[in-house]
Parts: sequence; C-alpha cells; structure tokens
Amino acid sequence: MSHQHNDDCADYLERIVYFLDNELDGADCAAVQAHLDECGPCLQKYDLQRTVKTVVARSCSESAPEGLRERVLVQLREVQVRITEG
Repeated sequence: MSHQHNDDCADYLERIVYFLDNELDGADCAAVQAHLDECGPCLQKYDLQRTVKTVVARSCSESAPEGLRERVLVQLREVQVRITEG
C-alpha cells in the first residue's frame, strides 16, 4: 500500500461518518461509494461503523427489561450503602 493510498484512505474514512448520516452531496457520495467498492480495508471499517451506529440507535430506543432494571437498581443501592458505611 503506497503512502498516497494511505492519505486517500484517511480522507475517505473521515467522510464515511457523513456518508453514513446521508450528509454528503451526490458527487461526494459517489466518490465515497467508488472508493469503498475498490478498497477492502475501508469497506470493513465502513461496515463496522455502520453496525455500531445501528446497534447504538437500537439500544437507545429499547427499554431494559423490568427484571434487569430492578437488579441494577438493587446493586446500585448496595454500592451506595457500602460507600456511605465505608
């Protein structure tokens, strides 16, 4: 991999975040997509970022099951008691 290729990849990797959020104009989207089609390492990073973004978005919209929520609250209270008694 040449030094120029590394510089190009760094530029595209910065733009991937905007690409994921649909914040690029048509020409930039086409350029990023063309680079991803040709560059396996950048495509892997794109896929990872897209997966993380999807998981985070899903996690933010779901509520924890009530049993889990209660167990976490009990553990937090136990820690608070140990801190105040210690």
